[in-house]
Amino acid sequence: MTSPVTRPEFNPPGFEDVLAARERIANHVHRTPVMTCATIDGMAGASLFFKCENLQKVGAFKARGAANAIFGLDEDEAARGVLTHSSGNHGQALAWAAGRRGIPATVVVPSSAPAPKKAAMRGYGARIVECEPTSAAREATAASLAEETGATFVHPYNDARVIAGQGTCVLELLEQVPGLDAVIAPVGGGGLVSGCCITLRAQSPETLLYAAEPTGADDAYRSLAAGRVLPQEDPRTIADGLRTGLGDLTWHFVSRDVEAVLLATDAEIVSAMRLVWERMKLVVEPSAAVPLAALLSDPGRFEGKRVGLIFTGGNVDLERLPFTPG
Repeated sequence: MTSPVTRPEFNPPGFEDVLAARERIANHVHRTPVMTCATIDGMAGASLFFKCENLQKVGAFKARGAANAIFGLDEDEAARGVLTHSSGNHGQALAWAAGRRGIPATVVVPSSAPAPKKAAMRGYGARIVECEPTSAAREATAASLAEETGATFVHPYNDARVIAGQGTCVLELLEQVPGLDAVIAPVGGGGLVSGCCITLRAQSPETLLYAAEPTGADDAYRSLAAGRVLPQEDPRTIADGLRTGLGDLTWHFVSRDVEAVLLATDAEIVSAMRLVWERMKLVVEPSAAVPLAALLSDPGRFEGKRVGLIFTGGNVDLERLPFTPG
């Protein structure tokens, strides 16, 4: 029997799904700004354009995929509510979107998740169920709750509806900044990168797509080198949003369309995060700083190029900053 939290068919979304998602979520999410910084351009030797999803609803790009999933449910599905597992931003986004539609949401949360993210989920009205901080515990707890409640499970990234919603982010970026040579997006589970793959292939195939991840959670890097999905093993990184591993749907896109996976150490991530806070006056979380950290660690690759980078979120525990501002 198929688990209630698994997807029985392999059905990757296409660009028509991204376009449908844009229409579906237009009245619910922000068209976020693109910002630049001359100082950082000078450090990089390139022209950088930062898509500020840290200024998105719930403080993260995850609002796009969650809204597309929630507002795409039929009335019977919606009435049963929704369920997910998440360390933070997807859980917040699903709770927020469910609240906008007026349906119940339950989020399975690892006990190690940042306290502000758990508080935000509760604030949006979600029921929180904590579990051990492992992928197996997340899946088992979610499966049990799905069986108990009949809620529709919305995977944080390995879900066609979520991927299509995330693809609207780079669709906007291409409209705001034509002629990009490259786009760099963080990769954890791969939902955002997959959405970027779909949109860039359809709208700007000459633009190269790079994924960026921490050295302490480098399953995408290892998987691309091996030519097959390798598990995320004991991830240890300050970028808590990137500790998850790829799924079958997201690997389909990553393996086909990603030019390379770039790596950054935690020290480089913290340095890039602080640079953005100080020079751009923008609050970004560690996961959002990974693309800039990776670029600055290898600036020659992008010398003289026009590069779009996605600031994926700005949900930071201000009681546990990795640096002292000022």
